[in-house]
Amino acid sequence: MGEKIRIVIVDDHPMAREGMKDILSSEPSFEVVAEAVTGEEAIEKTAEFMPDLLLMDIRLPDITGLEATRKIKERYPYVKIVMVTVSDDIIDLFEAIKNGAQGYLLKNVNHDSWISYLKSVVSDHAPISKELAKQMLQEFSGHQEINDSESDALSYREREILTWVAKGYTNREISIRLEISEYTVKNHLKNLFQKLHMNNRVQLAKYAYEKGYLKDKMD
Repeated sequence: MGEKIRIVIVDDHPMAREGMKDILSSEPSFEVVAEAVTGEEAIEKTAEFMPDLLLMDIRLPDITGLEATRKIKERYPYVKIVMVTVSDDIIDLFEAIKNGAQGYLLKNVNHDSWISYLKSVVSDHAPISKELAKQMLQEFSGHQEINDSESDALSYREREILTWVAKGYTNREISIRLEISEYTVKNHLKNLFQKLHMNNRVQLAKYAYEKGYLKDKMD
């Protein structure tokens, strides 16, 4: 077995932390190395334990989880952070991404999907959910046309892939639709991240909606 994925859980509610530990305990490759109940403690625990992944509640008793995320990513950019929240407020989710989070999980959804999702976050393969994609389309419908130099630098194929990413499709689903290999999709994604100075799929999706790539309804 390879090295374990080291995780810090950040939540001020003991029952929530226990619940997350129960979920994570079903995966042998996960190891919870520390817990924190405040944002400042999360920063301290990150420095002490150098985890691979943080599960971060948005609402914390001192600074918010969003602010803690920003500070941690400034100091430890390699650490993956997933926001864990009861709210699916699109503004909260956008703010989390802007502050450096790689994704989010809702506390009140089926926990069976948590393990596969967290593994995909750690490996940088996590797609955005189609539910979030729909919310983003609604939020940004009618926004400006594509007219900036960054967009001009994208190839036709990169724009295609950007569109499917924004709709919540996985690399495999994109490869099937475009009749290209997953390896080719991954390479195009690497180019997109570099050209647009972004580091996760939700940022790409937000960019696509803001720039007007998706004007039709979701599939």
